Amino acid sequence: MAISFPGFNLKPSKDKAAKSRKSAGDVPEHTTLIMSGLRKISAKAPGETPLIGHLPIEKQYMLTLGAAVILIAASVSLLIYSNMQAGNKAKYIGTSTEMQMLSQRIAKGAQQAVLGTPEAFKQLQASRILYKNDLAGLVSGNSDIPASPNSVQPLLSSLDRDWKPIATQIDLILGQEKTLVGLHQSVGNINKSSSTLLELSEQLVGRMNDANVAQRPTALASEMVMLTQRMAKNANTLLSGEVIDQDVAFQLGKDATTFKDIMNGLHDGSEKLRLSAVTDPDVRTKLEDLITAYKGFEIDVNNILASMQPLVEAKQAGHSIFTDSDKLLADTQKITAAYQGLGTLGVALAIVLGLLGAGSVALFAYINTNEAKRRALQSEAENKRNQEAILRLLNELGDLSEGDLTISATVNEDITGAIADSINFTIDELRTLVAGIERATEQVNTTTAQAKQVSDELLSAAQRQSREIEDTSTAILDMSQSINEVSASASQSAQVAHQSLEAAEKGTHAVQNSIAGMNGIREQIQETSKRIKRLGESSQEIGEIVELISDITEQTNVLALNAAIQAASAGEAGRGFSVVAEEVQRLAERSGQATKQIAAIVKTIQSDTQDAVAAMETSTQGVVEGAKLSDAAGRALSEISQVSRNLAALIENISTATEAQATAAAKVARTMQDIQNITEQTTTGTSQTASSIGALSGLAADLKKSIAGFKLA
Repeated sequence: MAISFPGFNLKPSKDKAAKSRKSAGDVPEHTTLIMSGLRKISAKAPGETPLIGHLPIEKQYMLTLGAAVILIAASVSLLIYSNMQAGNKAKYIGTSTEMQMLSQRIAKGAQQAVLGTPEAFKQLQASRILYKNDLAGLVSGNSDIPASPNSVQPLLSSLDRDWKPIATQIDLILGQEKTLVGLHQSVGNINKSSSTLLELSEQLVGRMNDANVAQRPTALASEMVMLTQRMAKNANTLLSGEVIDQDVAFQLGKDATTFKDIMNGLHDGSEKLRLSAVTDPDVRTKLEDLITAYKGFEIDVNNILASMQPLVEAKQAGHSIFTDSDKLLADTQKITAAYQGLGTLGVALAIVLGLLGAGSVALFAYINTNEAKRRALQSEAENKRNQEAILRLLNELGDLSEGDLTISATVNEDITGAIADSINFTIDELRTLVAGIERATEQVNTTTAQAKQVSDELLSAAQRQSREIEDTSTAILDMSQSINEVSASASQSAQVAHQSLEAAEKGTHAVQNSIAGMNGIREQIQETSKRIKRLGESSQEIGEIVELISDITEQTNVLALNAAIQAASAGEAGRGFSVVAEEVQRLAERSGQATKQIAAIVKTIQSDTQDAVAAMETSTQGVVEGAKLSDAAGRALSEISQVSRNLAALIENISTATEAQATAAAKVARTMQDIQNITEQTTTGTSQTASSIGALSGLAADLKKSIAGFKLA
């Protein structure tokens, strides 16, 4: 690689010195080309801004820009406010329209609730709450809308006065919900059961005609058919009529009483109705069916008659709500019209303010344009003053482009004075730099020669180190293989030790089981010995009893002999007693013989028992001795087990240590391999460094040749 520098000359020639003495008016060709591109700025002086043109330009900017910001902000605020008012107006109209619909729904719901329809009470309650909330929202505002404007508040106050009586009547109807729903259910039950009563009554009349019952009971039964239909009609009239007819209620109660009296008179007889109880079985069966069916009917009729007063109040309240709902609707329609008439003056005012703001922005642009023109004129004069200074500086620096480092630019008060001073400083620094490069080149030559010698020595040492590391790695790998074989042998020894430990533990368990078995045998022998001793004691008691029997036998024999003597002396009268005495004597003799045999057997048993007890004691002593020997064997096996366990632990420690050494040796082998790789890389790097140092030495020579022509003085 060759390094070249521009052909700088630190000492100007005669021709260049002559060029440096050219006048400022003799401009080089390239300087003329640069200056020909400059354009002179010529413009007509701007006029003054009306009204505020006498103020400083900063104040003009502040006034026009501030007015524009204030007017535009006011316009935007008015537009936002008008938009909010329009939204609130739509919400006001929507709420009032909803209230118109609710006023009609309340009237309809009240009529249905008076009839006892369960769903109507829920609808009436919901409509009441919604109407009340809407009215409160229009009057005082809520989370969705603010309070209504003052112009609408009188209409809302009038609506509130008309609403309060209706709300009271609604509360009255809602308070009678249980009663009215019960009446509705009772009338429904009556409508369902009246057909059953009518059918049973007609069947009763038919049975009575078939049974040829008297004319009066039959006529009264026919009257029951008519009463059934009239009671159902009157019950429906009371519930569905606009007003309560007291005569209808009275007639319903009277018909129910008459029906019951006729029915009971036919069944049990009645002096008041001049009736006797019917006796025909078929007629009585049908009559009992009619009595059973009438019980539920009677309960519903009594429920209707007992609820007349709440029903009258509810119907009056419903009629009042229905009448006043039209007025409520008219009030809400007036309020809706008032909301629709709210003005939108804010939008027009916002547009006017926006136009004024736009005018302020236009005025600001006009002032800014005039100020730009004024500054352009000032820049034109300043450019004219700077042209000569620039031309002079370009003339002085013309020789620098050809490599002359001995020139010096003129420093004065013009715009180019600071530039000329900086250029002079740069030329001085460049001169110093060239001298430093020359000295550095000499040092680089000397240093590279030394570095090349050191690099060659390092390369030779790295190659020797690589060979030695390779030999060391081979030895370590052999050692690692030997350690692995030792580790495998230690593992096998550990397994053998574990097997010995398991065999010793099994022997210990077997000896412990033998000791336990001998202890059990000893206990059984001791228990048997005790029982044999008790058997000897029992045989001794038997011997005593045998002796007692022997004594009794001798006494009996003596008594039999005496009896025979007495019988012989009695003569013929004692012959029968003599026979008995002889039998007794023979029995006593046999008992004596048997007693002797038993005594001999008992003695034999006692002798055998004593021998058995002695043998048992000998066996017990032998078992005890065997247990002691087994215990000693158990302790010996325990010691063997402990020694085997310690031996196994030691072998395991040896195996673990050997494995750790094997792992460490393998790690050292890998490390040595890494070191060998690093050494090879170092050798390669050293070789490359030596080559680079040679190249650097060549570059230093080239650099020295490049600056050989520079003159520093």
